[in-house]
Amino acid sequence: MTITFQVGDGGQLDIDFLISDPSDVVVQVAKKETTGTYSFTATKNGRYTYCFSNEMSTVTEKIVSFNVHGVVHVPDSGSADPLENEIRELADNLAAIKDEQEYIVIREQRHRDTAESTNDRVKWWSIFQFFVLFAVCFWQVFYLKRFFEVKRVV
Repeated sequence: MTITFQVGDGGQLDIDFLISDPSDVVVQVAKKETTGTYSFTATKNGRYTYCFSNEMSTVTEKIVSFNVHGVVHVPDSGSADPLENEIRELADNLAAIKDEQEYIVIREQRHRDTAESTNDRVKWWSIFQFFVLFAVCFWQVFYLKRFFEVKRVV
């Protein structure tokens, strides 16, 4: 079984993750991960659980995208139809492509948010620089005007 996840939004983009077997024994643990792919082989029959935890940052909501892979198709008889095997392989490949596309969409969203934030900061910094430049020009004109004034003492 393979579990792939990515934190799309929220806080520091990190999350805790664990997988436990049917007897509640922890199989794998990941702390403060942004993205990950974890694979393991089931050694026991039963329900394996996986948990995403946001305990280190309970105030901030997080958006997590994840996919679970690992369905194994076992043929019913010793002689499986080659066409059926090809269809299963195509279905598995299509599922993998779909999962990758979802991952790319989330990544593109995160990069777009970063670019928009950077553009906003650049805009406000440019406006600030414009006003500082205007103030310095005004001060220089005022200062030079005072410098060339003729003071007469009568």
